[in-house]
Amino acid sequence: MRAAYLALLMTTFAAPVAAKDPLFSLPIDCDLGETCFIQNYVDSDPGPGARDHACGPLSYDGHKGTDIRVATLAEMEAGVSVLAAAPGTVRATRDGMPDIASDHPDAPDLGGKDCGNGLVIDHGGGWETQYCHMRNGSVSVQKGQPVAKGAVLGLVGLSGKTVFPHIHMSLRHDGEVVDPFAPDAEGTCGPSEVTLWEDPIPYQAGALLDAGFSNGLPEFDDIKAGLADPATLPSDASGLVLWGYAFGTRAGDMMKFEIIGPDGWRHDQIVEFTKPQAQVFRASGRKRPAGGWPEGTYSGTVTFKRGDTVLSAERLSVTISR
Repeated sequence: MRAAYLALLMTTFAAPVAAKDPLFSLPIDCDLGETCFIQNYVDSDPGPGARDHACGPLSYDGHKGTDIRVATLAEMEAGVSVLAAAPGTVRATRDGMPDIASDHPDAPDLGGKDCGNGLVIDHGGGWETQYCHMRNGSVSVQKGQPVAKGAVLGLVGLSGKTVFPHIHMSLRHDGEVVDPFAPDAEGTCGPSEVTLWEDPIPYQAGALLDAGFSNGLPEFDDIKAGLADPATLPSDASGLVLWGYAFGTRAGDMMKFEIIGPDGWRHDQIVEFTKPQAQVFRASGRKRPAGGWPEGTYSGTVTFKRGDTVLSAERLSVTISR
């Protein structure tokens, strides 16, 4: 069983822009920072490097939108709605592309259709939004159809050029990419005085996506798929392992593992990251002791830290019994 708590590194909340410009709402039906996370922002570096609007590394060279992800494929398969960020008229749609990570050996040739399944909405006044990587067969609107803000457009998917389930939303004005977090940035980064979001969205500089117990070292593919966190393990389990799955790690970040069991049994380890990684997992634990595991409840905490700041942490428990 798991409970999560998060600490957000936030930029100063910016004020909405003047009334002449449209305001946009979150294009996904989720709780940001809890059930979904912003993995990448618009690249604000005009050169060959990459940086997000807060001068952080949550972007990549030439990235033209905001990537809002769900943690695992299991959550994607359960169905997460993509929503219209503002009222407008559907200008174009595409569907029928498979949901398969582009780094998978069986990934198809995209033929330049990197956006995968998706659509474009015209909001008038030269403004438009594009929604990419939607789930195969889920696009529920048609070209020429008017949509209200918050209307369901389809589901989050894994189509096109992507390695994690998310919705990519690009915002454009007169054909030029605009960062909704910093529309006046003009190639710079740092606190922006205005935003195009209807409600302030905090900057989250990395977080745990998932965590769990297992009886051995899990495979990364299983974690990305949505590895179940067991409520119980047998006393003859080959091991007791606590794992954490995170995004946005930087060199020097740490993942701390703590397991507390019956009769004073305890396991602690800190793992340090040596380079930035978009998504990564680490695990820590012990092999079965002679005679098997003492029966009872084992509590675990995974903490993702940057210096003295806790970015996020998850607390879990598992019961070992015969």
